[in-house]
Amino acid sequence: MIFASPVFLFLFLPLTLVAYWAFPGRFRKAVLLVASLLFYAWGEARYVPLILGSIALNWWIGIRIADAPHAGARRRWAIVGVTANLGVLAIFKYANFAVSNLNTLAPVLSVAPLSVATIPLPLGISFFTFHAISYIVDVFKRTASVQRGVAEFALYILLFPQLIAGPIIRYRDIAAQLGAPQPSAAEFTYGMRRFILGLGKKLLIANTLGRTADDIFGLPATELGAPLAWLGLLCYSLQIYFDFSGYSDMAIGLMRMFGFRILENFNYPYVASSVREFWRRWHISLSNWFRDYLYVPLGGNRSGSARAYANLVVVFVLCGLWHGASWTFVLWGTWHGVFLVLERAWLGRALERRRIVAHVYTLAVVAGAWVLFRSDSVGHAIDYYAALAGLSGADPARHPVARYADGLLVTTLGVAIVCAMPVGRRIAAWLDGAVQRSREAVVAMTVEGAWLAAVFVASAATLAAGTYNPFIYFRF
Repeated sequence: MIFASPVFLFLFLPLTLVAYWAFPGRFRKAVLLVASLLFYAWGEARYVPLILGSIALNWWIGIRIADAPHAGARRRWAIVGVTANLGVLAIFKYANFAVSNLNTLAPVLSVAPLSVATIPLPLGISFFTFHAISYIVDVFKRTASVQRGVAEFALYILLFPQLIAGPIIRYRDIAAQLGAPQPSAAEFTYGMRRFILGLGKKLLIANTLGRTADDIFGLPATELGAPLAWLGLLCYSLQIYFDFSGYSDMAIGLMRMFGFRILENFNYPYVASSVREFWRRWHISLSNWFRDYLYVPLGGNRSGSARAYANLVVVFVLCGLWHGASWTFVLWGTWHGVFLVLERAWLGRALERRRIVAHVYTLAVVAGAWVLFRSDSVGHAIDYYAALAGLSGADPARHPVARYADGLLVTTLGVAIVCAMPVGRRIAAWLDGAVQRSREAVVAMTVEGAWLAAVFVASAATLAAGTYNPFIYFRF
């Protein structure tokens, strides 16, 4: 079950909201716990024992850390906790990848190839594992108080708005809210608006662009002319932004409906003028997690430039692996790490006074990396780069751009490009300001209500039609 599905929108969410608001405050955490467990079981019932085991283990280790008699014991328990979480992630997410690569080397090493059954990836394992690790580390560092209530800790891991698609929420940022959520009519209204806008970003923009991106990337890259290859890359670059940010908007909106406030996760990343700025705007919760729980512990930039550069590359290689067990993701992470090193070394200073050039450079670097992120193999990515450069030797008439760039796609691309800039935020700010002015309040509220209703109805109609609706978080 995912947010952008009829079962969630018209059955699960309404029933959960009714139960949550109908019960007295002391029962609301129980309602959310039961609903979140049902939500996960609906999509991944066989792994319910795994996530419950993770909750029990991390809750128990957190208490062991807090009650340890001295620093050495606290450190040992923290190492046990982090190692256990990483071990589970490695088994389920990377075992098949590791075996596949070892078998590739088997003839060279003169050893027999290994045979391991394919291990299905538990839904959302990267998200709930990172939540657990941040909790263990924060309790160890004493930047967060241990949670002795198992129900509150289970709620932190299981809360369905962020369970399978993020954002990655640090325990210390939500700890106070877990004990006593503060739902209100104003919070509910804001949450509903945010959820609907996220739903529209996902279903009306991301899915429309994603269908064309899939069609183009699904062709042999050697058959693509440069214009069609660039169209496919443009569609995918916008699809992944509106899909990821749309799910984040829905998660933030759902949390508000239940009285929880969490941090923003996207901030118009395509307006960035450097790769460094891009990562301050893109998937902010993930960027901050890797900074605080990997880059800084590795030494950050405290041990000289060479060490800082190495740390950056290591962090982004692991960031790539977090996204998927494939060499394309490793190279995608390496690509970003290398450009971040170049910017720190000299390129950033060279671009500081050339705003337009810096912006074009950033878009080119990010889009170029998306080729690796989207391609099924390194070979396909190489062929796609050749097509972008016009070196594929393909006849453009074989797959003409006009076959894909129909009126709906062109319109959606135009809307997506505008909405990828802060124009929407300015309109929302104007509407919010207008509501505060009595003369314009009714007009503003009417316009906003009609706009949200239109987005929701169009999104619901898309779902009812059973059209293309991928869930790209399954690999996470």
